[in-house]
Amino acid sequence: MTKISQTSLLGDRSVRRIGFGAMQLAGPWVFGPPKDPDAARAVLRRAVELGVNHIDTSQAYGPDVVNELIAEVLYPYPDGLVIATKVGGSRDEQGGWIRASRPEQLRATVEQDLQSLRLERIDLVNMRFGVGGAEPDTVPLAEQLGVLTDLRDEGKLDLIGLSTVSADIAKAALEITPIAEVQNAFSIANRTDEPVVDLCRENDIAYVPYYPLGSAFTGGPEALAADPAIASVAAKHNVSASQIALAWLLAHYHRMLLIPGTSSVAHLEENLAVDGIQLDDDDFAALDRVTHLGAPGL
Repeated sequence: MTKISQTSLLGDRSVRRIGFGAMQLAGPWVFGPPKDPDAARAVLRRAVELGVNHIDTSQAYGPDVVNELIAEVLYPYPDGLVIATKVGGSRDEQGGWIRASRPEQLRATVEQDLQSLRLERIDLVNMRFGVGGAEPDTVPLAEQLGVLTDLRDEGKLDLIGLSTVSADIAKAALEITPIAEVQNAFSIANRTDEPVVDLCRENDIAYVPYYPLGSAFTGGPEALAADPAIASVAAKHNVSASQIALAWLLAHYHRMLLIPGTSSVAHLEENLAVDGIQLDDDDFAALDRVTHLGAPGL
């Protein structure tokens, strides 16, 4: 029987391993205000009441909409709350994703995060790659991370992370500056990022999977529920297939931190119950037979 630890380290911060991804608090396609602002506020309040102390957001969510909601509901922030953001992408007037990875753009995004979140220093900023199409980014990695290290030295951020990154870029980044987390697509049904997970293990870096329940392109939670191996383990523990998929992630690496997102209090409470699930050897053997489905990056 594998007992899942409920806390782990994000950099030097102790956080509950199930946090909250705030992306879904924006409108459709992560653009504009939420359909139900009161429900969005209720989810944020309930998350903190239930012990969540790691919230992942971005200035591009809305843009600014999600950051402003977080500040409206939670400021002044409770002691120990870790807020993580990301830079490298922005939105056009129609809500399309565009690259914003030049040094002056990275600095401007951090400044916008500080303003909209009402912070003097952001706990963690992820450098996000691959935004704005398939064309390679021509800005050197050293310049991008150099801006973030400058901002860290100025006291405007504390920890630096990476998002949507290959193992080679992650290794190169580690030669430039300490890295607190990697945030990539990974799930029980999409294990293609295992080399990066292994790199994080070797360097004792937190790994934060996005699409932890798969993406819309791979069927999401419905596809997980249809998988016979996941369904059988879920029935054994009298929980949902999604809860088993999240529990598997927690058991996969002791510094795996989850940020499942939702705009529903009931769904939030279901997600946070996952750290009470104890998987045994038979469960892991069954879950190793899960059909692996690839998932595209954000």
